[in-house]
Amino acid sequence: MDREESLFSLLAISFLPGIGPVLARQLISHCGSPEAVFQARKNFLQSIPGIGHERASVIHRSDVRHRAEQELEFIRRHKVLLVPYFDKRFPRRLRTYDDAPLLLFAKGNGTLNPLRAVAVVGTRFMTHHGRTLTEQLVEELAHYGVTVVSGLAYGVDVTAHRAALQHGLPTFGVVAHGLDRIYPSAHRAVAEKMLETGGVISEFPGGVKPDRDNFPARNRIVAGMTDATIVVESAEKGGALITAEFANDYNKEVFAFPGRPGDIYSRGCNRLIGTHKAQLMENATQLAQYMNWVLTDSGKASVQTKLPLDTACSADEEKVLHYLRKNGATHLDQIAWDCSKPVSSISSLLLQLEFKGLVKTAPGKMFKAGG
Repeated sequence: MDREESLFSLLAISFLPGIGPVLARQLISHCGSPEAVFQARKNFLQSIPGIGHERASVIHRSDVRHRAEQELEFIRRHKVLLVPYFDKRFPRRLRTYDDAPLLLFAKGNGTLNPLRAVAVVGTRFMTHHGRTLTEQLVEELAHYGVTVVSGLAYGVDVTAHRAALQHGLPTFGVVAHGLDRIYPSAHRAVAEKMLETGGVISEFPGGVKPDRDNFPARNRIVAGMTDATIVVESAEKGGALITAEFANDYNKEVFAFPGRPGDIYSRGCNRLIGTHKAQLMENATQLAQYMNWVLTDSGKASVQTKLPLDTACSADEEKVLHYLRKNGATHLDQIAWDCSKPVSSISSLLLQLEFKGLVKTAPGKMFKAGG
């Protein structure tokens, strides 16, 4: 299997209308590889469970490969890391679920597979009490070397991110839009600081706006890529409860801080506890005991702070790199011609080499060796 062509085809599959992660995996499983999806006959495709005549027709008619090429240009321009589900850098805690994303778009220097990770979520209308709980919780979590994951929203989310930064913990924000923007824009400075040891990730390509329907999808990633979900404050309805539901569906641990019966933003937490969908939470020590986390002799657990990039090159990557070192800055089309490979494959190869710091992009689709 040509890894670069598989990566490009996987990106193209993600653009197919009416085919989400579950059906996409069905397609890939039955066809044998991402690239084989576009080579399969229509009558074979429509025989795959869940695909049928209409979706099979879409696969052959859709100009998704062109969109994939445009997206490769976007992620190159914005220095976005593309992490497919078959990549070792993809969150291992998330990969096993049927509805896990086919790929993630990421920015930052943190590992998506830390030793310990928790989701800290809650209402955007956080009370003073909720702020105190969030800040104290994250301060206590610092003793256990935990990576903090949340949604970069107002209220509990951004408070958890800020507290993690204050106490030297890696923190990831999972967003419901493309990485050409930060929403809300007021949190841009926090997001940029998070890139140093954590990052910002999304399953949505560039240009996608933070539409309402995208947020539940975002919440499943928050729940799936962590060991446990902690709900600090929540009304009877809200995104935090959706995250908790996903965590329960994934057989993850859920914890919630209790509140007084009359407090609007404790009703969701109290309901989770009352219906046995969450453990009652009072402090991080409780969480650590339940999760069987132990401190090191120094009083802190070790924390991974760098994304373990694979700097080893495949044979095809070595060939392209050798070509650029010999010929200097060269146009994409010329590289493809001289290396006898499709432009789409060369684009994927160059993208991987850029991620490894071995190739640099110049204006006008020109590339040169950079390492």
